[in-house]
Amino acid sequence: MKLFYKLFKQDPNTREGIITTTSFLGILTNVFIAVAKIIIGLLVSSIAIVTEGANNATDALSSIMTVIGAKLAKKHPDAKHPFGYGRIEYLAGLAISGFIVFTGIEMLIGAVKLVFAPEEMSVNYVSIIIVAAAALIKFFLGLYTIKMGRKAESVSLVAVGSECRNDSFASVITIITALLFLIFGWNLDAYAGILISLLIIKAGYDALKETLGDILGRPGDHDLAIKIYKEIVKTDGILLAADMMLHNYGPDAWSGSVNVEIDHKKTVGEIYQVLHELQLRIMHEYHVTMVFGIYAVDNDSENIKALRQNLHGFVKENKLIKSYHAVYIDKKASRIYVDFIVDYKLKNWDEVREQFIAYMKPLYPESEVVLTIETEFV
Repeated sequence: MKLFYKLFKQDPNTREGIITTTSFLGILTNVFIAVAKIIIGLLVSSIAIVTEGANNATDALSSIMTVIGAKLAKKHPDAKHPFGYGRIEYLAGLAISGFIVFTGIEMLIGAVKLVFAPEEMSVNYVSIIIVAAAALIKFFLGLYTIKMGRKAESVSLVAVGSECRNDSFASVITIITALLFLIFGWNLDAYAGILISLLIIKAGYDALKETLGDILGRPGDHDLAIKIYKEIVKTDGILLAADMMLHNYGPDAWSGSVNVEIDHKKTVGEIYQVLHELQLRIMHEYHVTMVFGIYAVDNDSENIKALRQNLHGFVKENKLIKSYHAVYIDKKASRIYVDFIVDYKLKNWDEVREQFIAYMKPLYPESEVVLTIETEFV
């Protein structure tokens, strides 16, 4: 692969270099295989082989779209798009997925027509060997492309790799069909074409669903969130972190927010210094622009300690409440503040709220309970 990186003048240690080189490798391979299969398919009158060849050609086109998407995504932020153009890659992935589905449907229509108007096959063992060799190449190309796609966090590249790998499975069907024709004289070519088309449509649908998930918005990267959480809580002066949100504006563009608990005795100046240094550290180490919200908490007073024990008792009896934080007693306003993090399985938040207020009323009859219920975003 070092030769390809040199040939395409790409850096193997950069995301763009990985995507571009892997895509060009896929383009060259798929064009060669597509031409070979279409010629063989036409010579032996096999719709299954022609269908595979056409699908290989779409793989080459998909790789071209992947390169274009990666290039456009590198555009610098501007006034209209202050978070950059990283999400263009998701649109490229969407287009690739849609094109795969469309190609599969077109092939399915052609195969169904052949069921009612079959053509004679003239397949031979030489064509089978060529298809088998192409299938082997496609299988390993698919595995490599998926691996590189995951390394570069490119949904488009993963989609192309998955399609390559699925092509090799489709080739197995074609080979079996050809062998059945040679050995028993059974012409199942049209039915094999239908099955291959359905596999292509399924692969396109899966890729489409995955890409739409990225566009609609997924939970923030869990591993990244854990690293940032650890970075925050090990910082002197911060007692706890909660309510983290991570917003993705492309595979390598993140912004986020998190609430941190700070001792209520800290001054604004002390808090600013701690959070400013932490913000810069997260930006440099994890490439995430993080904004902080602050909860001023008092963990030393006996009132708070007693309140936390009572809260722990309620949470322990409610399995769908995952944790609590932001505990604060406002003595002047006679209010108690607390936030619950609940499981997504919990549907009736109002019922939990009523139960909690009823639980707290005998314990704190003079205080108003202000409960915030929320779910985890990462």
